[in-house]
Amino acid sequence: MKLALLGTGMIVTEVLPVLQEIEGIELVGILSTPRSIEKAHALAEQYDMSQATSNYEEILTNPQVDTIYVGTPNHTHYDYAKQALLAGKHVICEKPFTLLANELEDLVSIAAEKKLFLLEAITNQYLGNFHFIKENLDKLGDIKIVSCNYSQYSSRYDAFKRGEIASAFNPEMGGGALRDLNIYNIHLVVGLFGQPKSVQYMANIERNIDTSGMLVMDYGHFKAVAIGAKDCGAEIKSTIQGDKGSIAVIGPTNAMPELSLALNGQEVQVMDQNRPYHRMNDEFMAFEETISSKDYARAQVALDHSRAVMAVLDEAVKSMYSQMN
Repeated sequence: MKLALLGTGMIVTEVLPVLQEIEGIELVGILSTPRSIEKAHALAEQYDMSQATSNYEEILTNPQVDTIYVGTPNHTHYDYAKQALLAGKHVICEKPFTLLANELEDLVSIAAEKKLFLLEAITNQYLGNFHFIKENLDKLGDIKIVSCNYSQYSSRYDAFKRGEIASAFNPEMGGGALRDLNIYNIHLVVGLFGQPKSVQYMANIERNIDTSGMLVMDYGHFKAVAIGAKDCGAEIKSTIQGDKGSIAVIGPTNAMPELSLALNGQEVQVMDQNRPYHRMNDEFMAFEETISSKDYARAQVALDHSRAVMAVLDEAVKSMYSQMN
């Protein structure tokens, strides 16, 4: 994989040292806004990338680049990914894939027509702890309740209350708790149980943005509640409860750092099945293997999951807008 990265923000600077260590990934270029070009040049020098530019066309026409990682703000994902696919590049896009389900379907069509890989960078689907839960769900018996809480007081919330609107709280830029923190909860639940029968999102709305909210997913025989908050904090924990026991994720659903398994009548087991690497390591190892081996079947499974999550997200946003009106 010969990779170009879009963006110089926190997620890109966090993933660069991870990518540098993965065999098969060659870092080629980085795109920034004109005002951040000095940072892009510094990162290019630090990570031995041959290209740093604020001109996307230069990335798209670079024959050394075969894959583009979109790590820019949410509202730009669709346009950047579409241009990359049309230019014949594979795309790895940060969550949320797009703001609207029909945008994702457009990308899916282009990728299929051009036989390109289109993958969503969503950490929890590739972690050892996620796979442990999936492989041990039957031990819990009939699932009754799933609850996820990823609530973290935002460092930008005080400024937001004063009227200083950062992208994380800007509705026009795809901000809000649903797409920022709660999206990880949605991926966890949908990754384990598939698409729910119905969705309702009850949000706390300030200045036309959801600063926190509760997403209820009805699976018929059980219910799942996903809470995401940027305006308050709480213990970050997720629990899957069945009539024979429960599994808890202790910590945020983007990293899933620790699990506890409590079966009826047995001692609680605390464990960590994740490999001792950065949370983004496993997903990019999987992306490299998928693309280099041309494993379209594996990519399709991942894409089907992302589309199911996007359907939930679409319904949640509609539910929120109906609440606002």
